[in-house]
Amino acid sequence: MGIIYTSTYKYSGNDRLDITVKGQSPIGRLFAPTWDMVLGYKNGRITPIQYSALYRNMMEESVRKDWVVWKNLLDAERITLVCFCRPGTFCHRHLLANMLQSLGADLGGEI
Repeated sequence: MGIIYTSTYKYSGNDRLDITVKGQSPIGRLFAPTWDMVLGYKNGRITPIQYSALYRNMMEESVRKDWVVWKNLLDAERITLVCFCRPGTFCHRHLLANMLQSLGADLGGEI
């Protein structure tokens, strides 16, 4: 199993995986939240706890439907999950990193 890092969108390493709702990567979009989630959180209509539950449900369904993609991510030597959130703030990239850790990946932290 590989190492999962997280970073802001400006990170440009070869191991970069854009997991934003605006992202163009077909693989990264599997891990992106919905616009309703993003805007709901930004506008204060949903709390971090509610957002986390919605995102976890999405990812649990994704694991069942797209296990091969998850397995490939877990088998990669190194992946850096990127989005627009500032370091140290609530963010789905950290939620996803923790989910991947629960599936056996090592966490490398924020870069």
